[in-house]
Amino acid sequence: MTHHRGGRASHHAAAGAGAALVLVATSLAGPVTSAPTAAELEVRSLAATCAACHGTDGNAVASSATPRLAGLDKDTIVREMREFREGTRPATVMQQIAKGFTDEQTSRLAEYFAGRPPDGAH
Repeated sequence: MTHHRGGRASHHAAAGAGAALVLVATSLAGPVTSAPTAAELEVRSLAATCAACHGTDGNAVASSATPRLAGLDKDTIVREMREFREGTRPATVMQQIAKGFTDEQTSRLAEYFAGRPPDGAH
């Protein structure tokens, strides 16, 4: 520690200025976000298989006949996927696609899409 004319007072003032600088730099850097977990990456990967028809994050193009998944009730998605799998819900390709997901994957996908905001609902 170097003592200048002001002695300890100068040192404390410099330390306080340094702390303020760190605080400002930290706030400018933005919020700290953690990396996605393996489970989050897996469900995002599963959801990506739906994007071609149902749109990014489940927001289908408004003019499309394909329904949006974003913001739908989880239980509704699970029920409809089960109906597709069982062949009791009419569809063009969803009956075959639904057979490719386990019950656990379907539940995780339904939770994922239920948690996505529909376009315009931010």
